[in-house]
Amino acid sequence: MSGPPPPVDADTAGWWDATRERRLVVQECLACGALQHPPRPLCLTCGGVELGWREVGGGAQVDAWTVVHRSAGPGFDPPYVLARVRLDEGPLLLSRLDGPPGHRCGERVRLTWSALPDGRHLPVFTALDPSAPNKD
Repeated sequence: MSGPPPPVDADTAGWWDATRERRLVVQECLACGALQHPPRPLCLTCGGVELGWREVGGGAQVDAWTVVHRSAGPGFDPPYVLARVRLDEGPLLLSRLDGPPGHRCGERVRLTWSALPDGRHLPVFTALDPSAPNKD
């Protein structure tokens, strides 16, 4: 991505801070333990407002994907694959999906990072090599 970096607000600041260290975190409700992404001011499960951050491993599988052929704005050079991945810990995350064509739902992917100009990083997922032994 070469366009302007995404904005930071009170709800997303902790998430963005973690990306500076290439750590993937999701919100955790301190009342009920539910995990959620993207960050928001309240728990979608119980309505609680006491939220913290939990680091997750980055293992995931493709839940849905599409090839984008039209730019969403500066820095988004098509074509690229936009995917919804389900993290092993449960939450869904929208991200770019890199790797060879021919993605499929249920495909295992691994976390990589794409640097932003201000020191933050965007999580990007890459298809696992199908010939490699499955360590998941």
